[in-house]
Amino acid sequence: MIRLSYTLPIVAMAILASCSTLIWADEVKRYALPNNSTFPIARAVEVKAGTDLIYHSGHVPSAANPSEEKGSRAYYGDTETQAHNVFKKLNASLEDMGLGFKDVIKMTVFLVGDPELEGKMDFAGFMRAYTQYFGTPEQPNLPARSAVQIAGLAGGPGMLIEIEIVLARPK
Repeated sequence: MIRLSYTLPIVAMAILASCSTLIWADEVKRYALPNNSTFPIARAVEVKAGTDLIYHSGHVPSAANPSEEKGSRAYYGDTETQAHNVFKKLNASLEDMGLGFKDVIKMTVFLVGDPELEGKMDFAGFMRAYTQYFGTPEQPNLPARSAVQIAGLAGGPGMLIEIEIVLARPK
């Protein structure tokens, strides 16, 4: 009896430990949008305890055409051009940290109203760039995401976009 009383708790703990490994094998769960929506964002992203969260500062675009007048549309390009520029900069930063777009769980996009669109944000231009990095067969992981129109960016006139991200790195 004494032997059995010690063995049972050890066996139970071993079974529980192996089950918890199976249950927690996926540290990040992404919830699809309802109604079979194909819009390329997650409704929500769940991150299990023990996963490192990385809050990445926002990035703004570099000059697309440095020979043009600084602050002009020609200098930075349109929203789509600027978004590609920012995604390339973010990708380089993430690679340096041993991460990638697959690890992004939350994205906030700040869009300045485009003077050529009567001061409205160019959401379609942003989406043309975004869908080349997220929701592709090569990188299907979708972040929860917000996109907001703002009056301007600290980088100055001509900049139309800033993107900040939160990432999850399983331990």
